[in-house]
Amino acid sequence: MSSEGRLWARRLRWRLRGGSQWPAFAVLTIVDGVLLHLLPPLASAIALIPGIIIASFSNLFLVGAIAPFLARRMIAERRTAAGGEPAAAGHGLPAGAPPYEILLDRAATGLLVAGTLGLVAAGLASRPLIVSETEATELNARLVRTYTLGHAEPEYRRNLDAANTIRVAEGYFRTCIPADDRRRNWCLFVDTNLDPPDVRQDRSVTPNDKYLGADGA
Repeated sequence: MSSEGRLWARRLRWRLRGGSQWPAFAVLTIVDGVLLHLLPPLASAIALIPGIIIASFSNLFLVGAIAPFLARRMIAERRTAAGGEPAAAGHGLPAGAPPYEILLDRAATGLLVAGTLGLVAAGLASRPLIVSETEATELNARLVRTYTLGHAEPEYRRNLDAANTIRVAEGYFRTCIPADDRRRNWCLFVDTNLDPPDVRQDRSVTPNDKYLGADGA
């Protein structure tokens, strides 16, 4: 076999050994989207399709920007270890060293795997906060219902299912129930941080969609 043929065969073997970047991108982008949906790192869940879109852009950034930088650094380190000066990517590599494309593939695949593991860790770390917030929201709904049925006028009791709630602070809610004409509201503050929780009526009839802006004015 000629030297050119041996070089071609060698590069083909390297490419076969370094062909994991794009399969990993396709698989891990889907996995990341599912993780963002089922195990979100934030208090609010992300729908599956938006999660996949977010994951695809994030992974493209890892593959297109971070991986080339890391591959060039690996080449520079190999050159330095071989006693030469750092060279441009893909040129003057020490004998037996993998070509730039293979180093790029390895860097990209490693980054994609690390990104997925990071999502898992962030999602697991946020679970206690999400569970706590969900429990507080459910407790608020039960307390509002009990208090409304025991203290509110009939028209507000009738409209209990139309109540809307905002979170003013962690574990602290404001729930408003509209009157029959929808022009008046009966509002309650609920503090689930206290033991027992505190429920009190808000004298303001400002609806929740305007409350935070009016409160901060």
